[in-house]
Amino acid sequence: MPEEKPPRPRLRMLRPLRRSSDRRAGRRFRRGVYLLPSMFTMGNLFCGYACIVYAMRGEFAIAAPFIGFAMVLDMLDGRIARMTGSTSDFGIELDSLADVVSFGMAPAILSFAWGLQPLGRLGWAVGFLFVAAAALRLARFNVQVGSVDKRYFVGMPSPAAAAVPAATVFAYPYGFTTNTEALPVIAMVIVPALLMVSTVRFRSFKQFDLQSRRNYSVLLLVAVGIALIAAQPEYLLVVLAYGYLGFALFEFAWSRLRRRHGSQEEHHDDAAAEGKPDTDTKDTKVI
Repeated sequence: MPEEKPPRPRLRMLRPLRRSSDRRAGRRFRRGVYLLPSMFTMGNLFCGYACIVYAMRGEFAIAAPFIGFAMVLDMLDGRIARMTGSTSDFGIELDSLADVVSFGMAPAILSFAWGLQPLGRLGWAVGFLFVAAAALRLARFNVQVGSVDKRYFVGMPSPAAAAVPAATVFAYPYGFTTNTEALPVIAMVIVPALLMVSTVRFRSFKQFDLQSRRNYSVLLLVAVGIALIAAQPEYLLVVLAYGYLGFALFEFAWSRLRRRHGSQEEHHDDAAAEGKPDTDTKDTKVI
């Protein structure tokens, strides 16, 4: 007699449907994380949290340097992950989440407690604009990885944008208490926020090779930089933060000017080649 087939379960229709991508043979998610780069990412996250805590307590001179420490740790975790071959999707996502706290939330709360608080609702609204711009900047960076020129960032990097209020607060940690004094703080927060979501190109310095041989004078410049940081760290950090911002705006304006000048020259050359009078010149006389 033929063997009877087992009855099919009646509740099969209630089972959730599985996607074809979930039924791929041999596909398994790796468990665990690479510890070494993740430790630097956790240090970055801790520095952002510490900045928020000290800013809420009004200790601005202690809170502001934590953003600088977070910037150093943020640079190290990526480099160490690439050098040791321990890059992973989990590490990339964790780094982005830590950056939202350290370079979005922390500088916004620091700026609000330091100078935006007298403005009331307008102050915390400006701070939220900085947080939202940092989150959008990081999300766009994750999407555009591998499709843009590595020599430039599209928009101001979130660590550099956070360095603007952090360096300002570190140089003048006394804060503001009146509405008139707090008005310039709005520009200090809004300008980096808008540049983060803009298309202005900022140099990334990723092509700078630290392993190649260089002249001994480079070490002398490094020594001069260390000496300046040790002597007057407040003023030097302000110059570096605002200098990076201003240099990108200067390059953007210069490129637009050269492009406009080049288009005008091409228009003049085309008009001369066709034998037509140049209508852009102002030397024609009306009789």
